[in-house]
Amino acid sequence: MFNRTSLQAAAALASISLVSGCSLFSDGESTGEQRIVVGTTSSPTTLDPAAAWDNSWELYRNVFQTLVSFPTGSTTPQSDAADCKFSDTASRIFECKLIDGLTFSNGHKLDAKAVQYSIERIRTIDADGGPNGMLGSLDKIETVDDRTVVFKLNKPDATFPFVLATPAMSLVDPAEYPADKLREDGKLTGSGPYVLDDYVEGDKAELTKNPTYKGFADRKNGGVTIRYFKESEAMVTALREEEIDATYRGLTAEEVVDLQEDTPENEKLQLVESTGADIRYLVFNARDSSVAKEPVRKAIAQIVDREELVDKAYKGTAEPLYSMVPKGIAGHTTEFFDAFGEPSVTKAKSILREAGITKPVELTFWYTTDRYGSGTALEFAELKRQLDASGLFKVNLRSKPWKEFAAGYQKGEYPVFGRGWFPDFPDADNFIAPFVGKQNALGTPYVSPRITDEILPKSRRESDRGAAAEEFKEAQEIMVDDVRLLPLWQGKLYIAAGEDIAGGERALDPQTVMQMWELSRRTSW
Repeated sequence: MFNRTSLQAAAALASISLVSGCSLFSDGESTGEQRIVVGTTSSPTTLDPAAAWDNSWELYRNVFQTLVSFPTGSTTPQSDAADCKFSDTASRIFECKLIDGLTFSNGHKLDAKAVQYSIERIRTIDADGGPNGMLGSLDKIETVDDRTVVFKLNKPDATFPFVLATPAMSLVDPAEYPADKLREDGKLTGSGPYVLDDYVEGDKAELTKNPTYKGFADRKNGGVTIRYFKESEAMVTALREEEIDATYRGLTAEEVVDLQEDTPENEKLQLVESTGADIRYLVFNARDSSVAKEPVRKAIAQIVDREELVDKAYKGTAEPLYSMVPKGIAGHTTEFFDAFGEPSVTKAKSILREAGITKPVELTFWYTTDRYGSGTALEFAELKRQLDASGLFKVNLRSKPWKEFAAGYQKGEYPVFGRGWFPDFPDADNFIAPFVGKQNALGTPYVSPRITDEILPKSRRESDRGAAAEEFKEAQEIMVDDVRLLPLWQGKLYIAAGEDIAGGERALDPQTVMQMWELSRRTSW
């Protein structure tokens, strides 16, 4: 997805307790009627799902339903508002049967026509930065009866159920959401586990149980207050002062390390650690003369020391990545390590000399100052140090706030820039397809007919996603040969919480979206 923040499958979770003998895994009674207060630095950009392909998904998952979803522990889409399956052998006809008696929180009927309306308005509105780009394989939607909706695809696409499982495909009430424009009254109507009672932009969202909800979520609390913080420091202070019960986005590496210390101020806190599916990488704009030559890009790949990078910039809260597909996702490889091995200035120098490049190459690296946390500046300072120290490059660093930065890379203005990727769904396709083609998520055309015209279409015919591993391996081999993208690291994500809060180990789904209903307050240990 273009602008999103993230984490990996719940099955990979491990807990680190800061209190001896107590953790989020501890047994004990819990009450399902008390409210939980959760802090985050990730606030929604819009309340209308037709416009959001970003952090707004965090709120959507808890107040809207999708046809299928990812209950904790699943890595393939499961029933939410409907039971769904491909009704053909070519992965081109996807049929869903809605749960009987579904309604929106305002009492209006949620039927097949409402489903059709919800998805078609995404395509009609086609909002800038919105999720319409996820529906490229959708040809048309048909309703058979009040409860049956059929999606007909223009090509085989076994990833289509994964798309429908994203919060971008939230089901909305046709009576409340215009067909051809975004809803702008600051309100939200869904059929999910919670109802949005009150929302103050950049401040808070008040969620209460939806009394008419029918779905898989087992709500273990009476409601949730989400508090939005501009700075993580203030969020951690609020946690320690028991103004909030848990955090779920925005902790810096320094704060995580600090929270792991056995100190009096951490005495009543605990931490859940999970392998993340979020990745960071460099993008090379081959239209820029400074990196147009493949040997220049390969020499950079040969020098970058990922181990040192994550140690200095992220203090162990991330891990080196040698593939655009991260660990934990079927199809992950270590192709960049296999091709380049350990960092070597000598090998990099040889690559450049063979191409007739004898003088230090001057480069400008761009990064955003406010999208991915404070570690970004440290990360790029370390990249500059490594490349400058080789004597083969002279790197200048430039940065801008996200909005300006994004406008620049979308216009192709930067020769080299840093990006993050947070998956729409846990499939290797979502770590390859968005980055290739004339029009892609990066604003820098990367034409690879073998990947776009042959490998990806073939992989999408495989309903058994594990069977597509060979296709994804070949795609990554091509990406290594081209070095248009250079994977750097994948993240670890953390939930910090009070010692009396349970459920953190189950709260993050495979899309790394917080399922607020999993959190509860312990009344005994």
